[in-house]
Amino acid sequence: KYFSLILIPDEPFLDGNMMASEQFDGKNSKGLDEKYFILETSGIISPFSVEPGSKYKKTFKYYSGPKEYRIIKKLAPKTSEIMHFGFRWIEGISQLLLDCLIWLRKYCGTYGMSIIVLTIIVKIIFWPITEKANSSMKKMQKIQPLVQEINAKYKDDPQKKNAKIMELYKEHKVNPLGGCLPILLQIPVFIALYNTLDGAVELRHSSFLWANDLSKPDTIFTIPGLQLPINPLILLMTATMILQQKLTPSPADPVQQKMMMFMPLIMLVMLY
Repeated sequence: KYFSLILIPDEPFLDGNMMASEQFDGKNSKGLDEKYFILETSGIISPFSVEPGSKYKKTFKYYSGPKEYRIIKKLAPKTSEIMHFGFRWIEGISQLLLDCLIWLRKYCGTYGMSIIVLTIIVKIIFWPITEKANSSMKKMQKIQPLVQEINAKYKDDPQKKNAKIMELYKEHKVNPLGGCLPILLQIPVFIALYNTLDGAVELRHSSFLWANDLSKPDTIFTIPGLQLPINPLILLMTATMILQQKLTPSPADPVQQKMMMFMPLIMLVMLY
């Protein structure tokens, strides 16, 4: 995940964009067979033949070390793809966020504080969009009693009911998608931020508060018998998600309300 071996030939590989995965079998601690390593390879050397008694020489640059983006990208144009920043269309965002994280480290002292500051900066940048989404949800909440009246009045005529609801939206200048679209615009950035933090070798062995290593869970102890680790950062995030829900207008749609209620629990399970 954090280290790589790279060979760069003096002349380009054939089909340099081809990727292959090699899986090696080994024994785990219990002596059972286990697939334990996948090596991603790229490039095919040009076919050649060597006459008896003659020599053939091919030279390479060789890199063995951490996947630090500022080093990797200098080796060859394609080597930065080994960073696994995610989808091509968000790779540039991930690279920018990683550069910002490293730059912030000079002023924040630790990568833990750098992550917090970077997250705050991202949230500030998206504040106008978030505020627009909240404003749209407040408007939807305000007209919800009128929507319910229309639903009750025209429950036997779905076509007329939908037409009346659309008229209501138009009259009050409400966009039913106004609460969702601004949030959707932020998703690529937060996926890129996740990819950046997930693969940054800089976080390896970097401590913050009670976390000894930011590349690992911040387990402070494990409940005996249950073997359940206690990770305060995950628990704190779950608590702040619940608090944020209390402070944010809830969606008008009952289904969306239930989804939002379960979201902290879903995130808790996923992160664990």
